[in-house]
Amino acid sequence: MADLTKEILAEKENIEIALANLTEALSREEKTVIELTAIGAFMLNIYNGMENILKQSQSAINIKTPNTDKWHKDLLNASVSNNILTEELTDKLYEYLTFRHFFVHGYGFRLEESRIEDLASNMEKIWSQFLTEIQEFFKRM
Repeated sequence: MADLTKEILAEKENIEIALANLTEALSREEKTVIELTAIGAFMLNIYNGMENILKQSQSAINIKTPNTDKWHKDLLNASVSNNILTEELTDKLYEYLTFRHFFVHGYGFRLEESRIEDLASNMEKIWSQFLTEIQEFFKRM
C-alpha cells in the first residue's frame, strides 16, 4: 500500500504542476495556435494523470485495466461500477476522454478556442472533485 500511496502522490504532484501551467496558459490574452495547443497538452496531461490514478486504484482492489481498444471508456465505467467514482463525475470525465481522443488523433491547429476554453476552465473543479472521490474511496478500503 505504501508504493501505491507514493505513486498516487507523484501523479497528484504532476497533475498540480500541469494545472498551474494550464491556468497560466488560459490567462494569456491572445491565444494563438501555440497557446491553444499548450492548453490542450496540459489538459491531456491532467486527464492522463487521472487515468493513471484510476488504474492504480482499481489495481488496489484487484481489478485489471481492460485490454481492449476502448479501455479508456471501460476504465471510467469500471470506476463507477466499483464505487471509486460517482456517475456524476464520470459523466463529466467522458467530455475530457472525448477531447483526449480528438487531441491525440487530430491536429492542434484544428482546436476551437471557445470549446477548449470551456473544458479547460472547468479542469480545476473536475480535478478537485476527482481528488475528493479518490480520497473517499481509499478511506472506505
